[in-house]
Amino acid sequence: MITARELALNVLQSLETGKQRSDQILHRTLQHSAMNRIDRALATGLVNGVLRYRLQLDFIVGQFYHHNLEKAAPVLRNILRLGAYQILFLDKVPDWAAVNECVKLARKYKGERMSKLVNGVLRKITPESVTLDEWLIEKNPQEQLAIQYSHPQWLVERWIAAFGREKTESILGYNNQFPLFGFRINRLKTSFKQLFSDTEAAAAHEECSLENFFLSKDFNRFEPAVADGRLTVQNPTQALACLLLNPAPGTVVVDLCSAPGGKATFMAELMQNSGQIIAVDRYEQKLPRIEAHAAALGITIITTVAADARHFVPDIQPDAILLDAPCSGTGVLGRRAELRWKVSPEKIHELQTLQAELLDHAAELLKINGKLLYATCSIEAEENSQQIEAFLQRHPDFMADQAKAILTLPGERQGFDGGFCQLLRKIGE
Repeated sequence: MITARELALNVLQSLETGKQRSDQILHRTLQHSAMNRIDRALATGLVNGVLRYRLQLDFIVGQFYHHNLEKAAPVLRNILRLGAYQILFLDKVPDWAAVNECVKLARKYKGERMSKLVNGVLRKITPESVTLDEWLIEKNPQEQLAIQYSHPQWLVERWIAAFGREKTESILGYNNQFPLFGFRINRLKTSFKQLFSDTEAAAAHEECSLENFFLSKDFNRFEPAVADGRLTVQNPTQALACLLLNPAPGTVVVDLCSAPGGKATFMAELMQNSGQIIAVDRYEQKLPRIEAHAAALGITIITTVAADARHFVPDIQPDAILLDAPCSGTGVLGRRAELRWKVSPEKIHELQTLQAELLDHAAELLKINGKLLYATCSIEAEENSQQIEAFLQRHPDFMADQAKAILTLPGERQGFDGGFCQLLRKIGE
């Protein structure tokens, strides 16, 4: 039977070439395993930990690996990362066990010679032998932060230029913490008072600054309430866009790029399940999830449509449009660990073009005096404030209320991811 460490290695290997997200691969792989709860937790922790600390792990392993680590076979790199992560970050795993299990993996996947190399490298790595501060002292401040917090250096430099060193270090630290779960209370089915009449539930939650939201480290405690529609898993930052748009009951709202549907269902709750929400997404296979979620919540006003949001035209002119645009995701790097290694300046530029196309099409669909809410889970100006400025230059028939623009930096508010939203109104020529 496959071990937790081998399963983690297989997931990391799949990420080397594939485009799928780590949580999707991990979920699918765990579904086909017979592991117990403890081993599943270990495999999940290993994958997320190695992805989160990859740069720092490579830097540390490089101090003891007397070859060019970048030229090593990907499977060997991932085995060494797994071993170093266990030794340096997991107190409950004995060092000898971490080394022995990684030696077995190396023998299985790369043969006896590589297993001896892995054994030699990992036995030299201990909390006492790793003097990170000393090794970093000769490097420039940006590279020090990049390795210390395991983020790409170009991203660290960009954030320091935009937000200053202190805020950047706060963002980097937040991205390496275990993220809290955000929960939204479904006001169509229950209330804060009803939900927390159970003292055990009350003890497991943390307050959130948004009404009818709370935070928790314990998903399992609230899973039954998620399953029966009393709760939705949603980070409070994602809710800000809906609250800013504030769609009125009885109105028609188009939700472009809707999947997985968290904003659509929240808008339906705000509208008291009165009116119409057209949830549009390019990928038809994602729509049943929106429909099932709406049904569990007791929501009946959401209609799903599979279409490219750049070309979709509804049968009725909407009163409001929410555009949750595809973006770099730099506001959610704490929740999606591998994304920090996939985002690039080129990718941000590519996304800018798509975002502009989506905004321009949304502008055409909206009626006079209608509201357009633009949102991303990015903290990059090119995708946010600069995108809005360029849109307003192209569309003099729109105005932006600067008081209704929100940029949230990761960790700036307890439990809030990073993100941006801006309310626009169509005023006509």
